[in-house]
Amino acid sequence: MLIWFAACVLIAVCAFLAITFNDMVAARNRVRNAWSGIDVQLQRRHDLVPPLVETVKGYAAHESGLFERVAGERRAALAATSTSERETSEAALGQSLSRLIALGESYPDLKASENFMQLSRQLVETEDLIQHARRFYNGSVRQYNTAIERFPTVMVARLLGFRPAGFFAADEDARAPVQVGVG
Repeated sequence: MLIWFAACVLIAVCAFLAITFNDMVAARNRVRNAWSGIDVQLQRRHDLVPPLVETVKGYAAHESGLFERVAGERRAALAATSTSERETSEAALGQSLSRLIALGESYPDLKASENFMQLSRQLVETEDLIQHARRFYNGSVRQYNTAIERFPTVMVARLLGFRPAGFFAADEDARAPVQVGVG
């Protein structure tokens, strides 16, 4: 009788460990999938930068400092390896792109350019998709972190090396209003 009880307890513990492990792996994979969604949209934005810069250059050639800044921030964003590096570089790129788009207000010929308007619309659409992907990612991170920090799964998570994932948050500079200056 004691052997049957011990066998039942062992089976229950093994089942708990297996289910817990599988749930944590699924949650971790949702986070990875959500990050790839952000990555796809960021790449789309990066692909829009060169034609947008070239279009604006044709109308506002004397804005070379802004063009160089956008190009440098794009390179930094593409080279970023960690989530925090990526957040910082993408926030800076986003602000510079906002300034670039705002130049359309100062140059009526640029604002009337069909190519500029199309690229601007695509960039705005991409920014919306990035925000959606970030919300999905942060929701996945919240679920994953909750799953690995809940008792008793926290003991299994620590034992098996599951670590909390970081949220994708705007840094302080990205929260500030965009300052647009022409000149």
